[in-house]
Amino acid sequence: MKVSVSSRSRPKQGFAHYAHVLLNVLLALLVYVFVQIGIVPLAIGMVLLSKWRMFALRPRYWLLNLRSNAVDIIVGLSFVAFMLHTLSPGLRALLAVAYAGWLVLLKPRSSAPMIGLQALAGQALGLWSLFLVWKDAPLVGLVFVVWLISYLSARHYFSTFDEMRAPMFAHVWGYFGAALTWVLGRWLIFYGQIAQPTLIMTVLGFGMASLYYLDHQGRLSSLVRRQFVFIMVAIVVVILVFSGWGDVTIRRV
Repeated sequence: MKVSVSSRSRPKQGFAHYAHVLLNVLLALLVYVFVQIGIVPLAIGMVLLSKWRMFALRPRYWLLNLRSNAVDIIVGLSFVAFMLHTLSPGLRALLAVAYAGWLVLLKPRSSAPMIGLQALAGQALGLWSLFLVWKDAPLVGLVFVVWLISYLSARHYFSTFDEMRAPMFAHVWGYFGAALTWVLGRWLIFYGQIAQPTLIMTVLGFGMASLYYLDHQGRLSSLVRRQFVFIMVAIVVVILVFSGWGDVTIRRV
């Protein structure tokens, strides 16, 4: 029997619903306040403590619950990283509003497209924040964390499908992200504040997830498949060919 905290029914109406919304908004507010006053460990702690229900079941379910809630944790920690990276109180407040929007509007959704959007957001925000605040970390550390974020995001995406090969697909995607980081991380290029591996993984992740969803729905024709593949390849080629491989690189040895 598959049991996880995320599979439990959430309050959808009445006082319980509004209390649930209020607590989520309060969480985003507390994260903002703690970052603003310089107590970042408490902000991180609030994100982690908000998932205490993962451990309300028997220990044998803890790993499953952790995997089920991983994307939510990644998104929460990413918003903490974004707030930490900027010194503007106004921008931090906007990030807190965006985090509250994630908690109240997107995270509770359970349809296949919304689960896919959650997975894509988790991977994109996780990789974005990782390279933003930890770009000078050892390459091995970056490779491992990219693998972890990519793998957990893929598992979250496949959780809505009855896919027997989901673990294998997730491992392959995680390995691809790790390998891409191992290669591109030696000459890490940023477009504004977004690292090159983040952009490539987001483009390919969106395209491949869309192809899988359309195929699962029986709506993937050969023409649509070719169009998706062509667009993905074209975007990646443009990213790689027109990147400034000289002055804007951060070399790793």
